[in-house]
Amino acid sequence: MARMNDLIRGVRALNSQLADDIAREYDAVSSRRAFGLNFERHTPEAVELPGRPVRVGDKVHVLPPRGETGNADNKVIWDVESIDKSVDPKIAHLIREGDGGELVESDVPVEDVVVVAEFRDPIYPGLVSTGTVERGGDKPFHSVINAENFHALEALMFTHRGKVDAIYIDPPYNTGAKDWKYNNDYVESEDLYRHSKWLAFMERRLLLARELLNPEDSVLIVTIDEKEYLRLGLLLEQMFPDARQQMVTSMTNKKGSTRAGAFSRRDEYLYFLFFGEATVSKSFDGMLGEIERSAQRTVWNSLLRRGASGSSRRESPNLFFPIWIDISANRIDSIGDPIPLEASRESAHPPKPGLVAAWPIRSDASEGRWQVGAPKLREMLIAGTVKLGRLNANQGSWAVNYLKRAQLQDLERGVLRRVDTDESGTGIFEYSGTEQPLAEPGTIWVRDSHDASVYGTTLLRSIIPGRAFPFPKSLYAVEDTVRFVLGKKLSAIIVDFFSGSGTTAHAVMRLNKQDGGRRVSISVTNNEVSADEHRGLREKGLRPGDPQWERWGICDYITKPRIAAAITGRTPDGEPVAGDYKFTDEFPMADGFEENVEFFTLTYEDPFRVTANLAFERVAPLLWLRAGSRGRRIDNVHPRGWDVADAYGVLFDLDRTEEFASAVVEQPGLKHAFVMTDEDRLFEAVVRELPDDVEVVRLYDGYVRNFELEAMRVAR
Repeated sequence: MARMNDLIRGVRALNSQLADDIAREYDAVSSRRAFGLNFERHTPEAVELPGRPVRVGDKVHVLPPRGETGNADNKVIWDVESIDKSVDPKIAHLIREGDGGELVESDVPVEDVVVVAEFRDPIYPGLVSTGTVERGGDKPFHSVINAENFHALEALMFTHRGKVDAIYIDPPYNTGAKDWKYNNDYVESEDLYRHSKWLAFMERRLLLARELLNPEDSVLIVTIDEKEYLRLGLLLEQMFPDARQQMVTSMTNKKGSTRAGAFSRRDEYLYFLFFGEATVSKSFDGMLGEIERSAQRTVWNSLLRRGASGSSRRESPNLFFPIWIDISANRIDSIGDPIPLEASRESAHPPKPGLVAAWPIRSDASEGRWQVGAPKLREMLIAGTVKLGRLNANQGSWAVNYLKRAQLQDLERGVLRRVDTDESGTGIFEYSGTEQPLAEPGTIWVRDSHDASVYGTTLLRSIIPGRAFPFPKSLYAVEDTVRFVLGKKLSAIIVDFFSGSGTTAHAVMRLNKQDGGRRVSISVTNNEVSADEHRGLREKGLRPGDPQWERWGICDYITKPRIAAAITGRTPDGEPVAGDYKFTDEFPMADGFEENVEFFTLTYEDPFRVTANLAFERVAPLLWLRAGSRGRRIDNVHPRGWDVADAYGVLFDLDRTEEFASAVVEQPGLKHAFVMTDEDRLFEAVVRELPDDVEVVRLYDGYVRNFELEAMRVAR
């Protein structure tokens, strides 16, 4: 409607009678009631790309002068016709069509324009790594992507189409309090098209999300409050007619949020859409009361003493001893004796050849100590209540797990039972009787652990002290939500493209610790600053893209530090995170998690540079993500013409096909290959040389076509 009104005003300037006739007919058509949800879809979204180099042919906005807070020209899109590089500063010659169809020109310093990408235009994304945290050994990496989420979803269409097990999103609730932007402007409560913009905003992203989900077995979860839940429910029903849809009401604030003259708000809603064979895992209660304490316990626990107090070798030298491991059999062979405090680890010799030592080495590489002494551990090894964990390649040490006193007591009274023994002699245990899942959880959740003020806001302050984020979700609420749909999928992929403070990734890491899972989260958030911060930074003469501006953005200031701190157990200042995790799995937050994560920023590449193989280092992370984000990444064109990593290989020179095919066959677990060629016939010849179970993708045809087809679909 807004666009139609603009067009009618344009016509009125030329012919008022014709404008009146069009307006009358339009009013008659628009007054007809159609079944279903109707809203404006015509307004194109665009996103500014600060930091992206300005090139001839780009679309740009002209920025307000530094120090000014207005956005006088943020609706006008110019085309860059030429750039004069002979002067300093460089000058961009801009052109656009005026309201009357005339050509308007302007010369503006390049530093005063910002590139604009309209969502109907094809983009050619790349990724630049901005850091990693590695504590998970050979586990796949979680990913955090700093990007406009629509463009990030387009990038994931190349890497994860049809592969995602669950999408969990907490989108803006459209409160009218400048909590989100549409087309570069904050949406306020006075905006007459606020609901229409929100629906268009959501629909564009959900259309892409639909393509990412595995149609055979996946779940979409969307949280919302009362302001948009009716429209959202109908939108989801129209967009996903084949899904089974349910809505859950969850208490999020026990004290309630005061509303003058209205009911105090204590809850919010979660829409669950189930695709294919996806179901809700049965639980040990109906989510209306607090769960029994004994049902919350995990079975296996880390033998390494965690925390800052009493966990060093010097404080407990008798608890520092080698555990001898038979790598070939993947089991613990025997328990060594404590070594003198002044002795080095190299002084300990294995009782027989071929054994390696596991030592209690802490996350900072310092010498720690085990939880129990050597005599007791020898008894536990015979009883099968201690087992070998994973190798931490970064620290060169093995994890060792055991049953704590609480689990041993449960074992004695029959609550925990031994159901089998594995090849290494280790027991396989599970809780029995009423401890086991019994029924499907209900659609009303009342949990103290879901209180967002305590386990969202307050918990976040412990992890990243001094940094505030508005309305973070309770960590345990998200954990429960994800457990219900992914509890049995230990290698699931979950995407959150409104990731905010990073709660979803944090919850997935909690689940992995509880059941030994290797689930992977992909978190997408932009680096926007709040409306208040936006004005203050503008007044200081800063702009988006300036380092002093970007450091305050959501991704750099909140999301990345929170996820890094969760894994390392250290705050951004290097201090141990204070407090303990609660409920399902209780342990000090300073312990962190045995997980890996890599942080990325989305880039916008020139397709000609990509196809000329001049931007491989930007495309390389996408290939690695498509292959499962595990193991070594191939970041450069190898001089021998091919390279094979843990999960995938890349053939750069087709004359080396035979060598490449042999290397692929010899690499266990390799399921992806990327082949660079413009020739259909040559590509097909390479495919014939590779194993049938290897997915072969042609570069850069598959890459370019993916994004051009997506742009065509959005334009429609």
